[in-house]
Amino acid sequence: MNAITFVHIENLAYGPVADPVLVHDDDAIVAVEAAGICGSDLHPYLGRERGLDTGTVMGHEFVGRVAAVGAGVRSFTRGDRVVAPFTTNCGTCWACNIGLTARCVRGQLFGWVQEGAGLQGAQAEYVRVPLADATLVRVPPTLSDPGVALLAGDVLATAMFAAEMARVDAGDVIAVVGCGPVGLLAIRASLARGAREVFALDAVASRLELATLFGATPMPAEEDVVERVQDATDGRGADRAIEAVGSPQATRTAADLLRPGGTLAAVGVHTESHLALSPGELYDRNLTYAAGRCSARRLLPEALLLAEREAKIIGRMITHRLPLSQGVDAYRRLATREEGWGKVVLEV
Repeated sequence: MNAITFVHIENLAYGPVADPVLVHDDDAIVAVEAAGICGSDLHPYLGRERGLDTGTVMGHEFVGRVAAVGAGVRSFTRGDRVVAPFTTNCGTCWACNIGLTARCVRGQLFGWVQEGAGLQGAQAEYVRVPLADATLVRVPPTLSDPGVALLAGDVLATAMFAAEMARVDAGDVIAVVGCGPVGLLAIRASLARGAREVFALDAVASRLELATLFGATPMPAEEDVVERVQDATDGRGADRAIEAVGSPQATRTAADLLRPGGTLAAVGVHTESHLALSPGELYDRNLTYAAGRCSARRLLPEALLLAEREAKIIGRMITHRLPLSQGVDAYRRLATREEGWGKVVLEV
């Protein structure tokens, strides 16, 4: 089969690799219909995260049809159209039982192999899915757009998780820092929970245009965004902030936008060694800082319902639908934040 593989920093390859095979009785092989390029895929690509083995198949967002199942798989058969979260989940360990599926004791991240151990990714024609019964979810037959369907397994679920961690409630004013795919979908997730107004901050004009379409009040990065939010809230600041970038600067901005007693939910992937906020500031302003990997499998059924309900508007954030063979160039364009490039779906 053909796949996009990691060579070294800022160097990927597209070409033939070995087909995945069933290894355990609870495995499934999925014929990939579409795979996404996620912002977190750029971390190993740019060297912000290190350790990925050369030859690892990239990617953890996919939708497809079951091509084969192991003898122990009971819930799926050949031809079922399925989507997966970005990690596998057993469904029975202590973490899965409390809904913390992101920390399943047997879970693995698609697209991460280090020192020979791990799980190959989904930017390929086929992908092996361990723990298939507990990991995979059927795609509703009415959700025909594969690009929208695959979003439910990662960025849409993560956006919903962000709104959940931020404790968004009816009447709240929300600040979303970063209008990439997760930030845009966090706008919809916040409005779905009853937010009164969502301010969206980004430096890229095309992203702010999408944020407006998604229902937010756009704030270009060069504006005095703190003053603008305070003016809209009688001098208080936002009730909740969602940080969807993954940088110290984004953390600092999100905190500056909050009122005393506000909550900052961080879903951007951070690689720096120190938090941009001090314990003293959290204490003095009564701020709550919440962060962590999204338990996407727990949220996936609800995310699919939201994707189905809002497929038309959610589909607008997909800026490029390209053949898998053009994925290497797409990484380069996304890494340089080229104007007009947002969510990329690779069609197989």
